[in-house]
Amino acid sequence: MEFTAKQISELLNGILEGNPNVKVNKLSKIEEGAPGSISFLANPLYTQYIYDTKASVVIVNKNFIPANPVSATLVRVDSAEIAFAQLLEKYNQIKLNKSGISKQSYIAPSAKVGNNAYVGEFVVLGENVSVGNNVKIYPHVYVGDNAVISDDTTLFAGVKIYSDNVIGKRCILHSGVVIGSDGFRFAPQNNNQKIPQIGNVIIEEDVEIGANCAIDRATLGSTILRKGVKLDNLVHIAHNVEIGSNTYIAANCVIAGSTKIGSNCMLSGQVGVVGHLTIADNTILAAQAGVSKNIVKKGGAYLGSPAFEIGKFKKAYVHFRNFETIIERIEKLEKKNK
Repeated sequence: MEFTAKQISELLNGILEGNPNVKVNKLSKIEEGAPGSISFLANPLYTQYIYDTKASVVIVNKNFIPANPVSATLVRVDSAEIAFAQLLEKYNQIKLNKSGISKQSYIAPSAKVGNNAYVGEFVVLGENVSVGNNVKIYPHVYVGDNAVISDDTTLFAGVKIYSDNVIGKRCILHSGVVIGSDGFRFAPQNNNQKIPQIGNVIIEEDVEIGANCAIDRATLGSTILRKGVKLDNLVHIAHNVEIGSNTYIAANCVIAGSTKIGSNCMLSGQVGVVGHLTIADNTILAAQAGVSKNIVKKGGAYLGSPAFEIGKFKKAYVHFRNFETIIERIEKLEKKNK
């Protein structure tokens, strides 16, 4: 893929300074720029690099005033950071714009595949599977019977979707994701007999799930990820959990069965939430927080295991750090009073 500086300027509605015909075919950091690449300058800390960069084109803010000559062609925009993000999105769309159905895939006779879909090598689509328009299914993906994959969704290599699950529009599932594995339920009182898991998983629109996440199917009913949920890599969502819209969950988090997480929450890395709880909207759980009771107040921040309000935790932490000194003082007082 090759573009001229003029084409990039028009795409970003920018103002061009320099050679409009210079061509670029790759992206680069400004400090690592090479001929034929395009970069950007948004952070003033990196201004020094624009004078020596070998990048052919650099996107800058409109108010940028160079202190020295710049050899690169400049594209001036309102926000260099936003413009470069737009460029990355366009680049990614072009790079991932695959179509066609591989002869080495298996599509069951009762499955339906929409227009402009891509189905890669060794993909398996089971009976009554429904695949929407513009869906991208990369090699080695398995989609079980009766599953639904809605329009504009991407399943990267190695995704496994068990039967009866529903994936909404414009979702992205990264490699190694498993949707609809059995919930972890056994009956200890009956010789640990496995409890059948006959529900499903429903993933609404605009959800992104990072690599190697596992979303368990419900025992009855549905495990649900609402619109706009974003999961980092290596997140486990257990049976019958519901994650509210636009909630972000970082890597290594575990949400136990039947817990309801509110909308617009943020869970940092390695957070654990026990089962059958309710977490209010706009809650922030700091890294490694362990939640063992309901959080009913909206907009709170929590830290620690067991987790409690972050302000109280910080005050208590002062005493945690000085605990040895406090014990020594108590022992001295006790000896003195004997």
